[in-house]
Amino acid sequence: MDVDELLRALGHPARREILRRCGSAPQAAGALADALGLAPASTSEHLKVLRKTGLLILEKQGTFRWYRTDPAQLTTLHAWLGGFISDLGDIS
Repeated sequence: MDVDELLRALGHPARREILRRCGSAPQAAGALADALGLAPASTSEHLKVLRKTGLLILEKQGTFRWYRTDPAQLTTLHAWLGGFISDLGDIS
């Protein structure tokens, strides 16, 4: 995944909060909408962006849909940021 896409996806505070909440335990879309005080349509759009970038994984269990954060994509971003910060240190 392109780091620019990951950073754009994380640019919205609601998306960062969704990732935080889905990192500790899988969450349902309705619960996320209620917790964030967002309309279901807005929540759905944020979930779509996060799923498209691979930051969020959808798991279907019967009629339930659960969302969880994908730590692999966060690791990719973490590695890139670590290298970026190291490069900044070399400038001074």
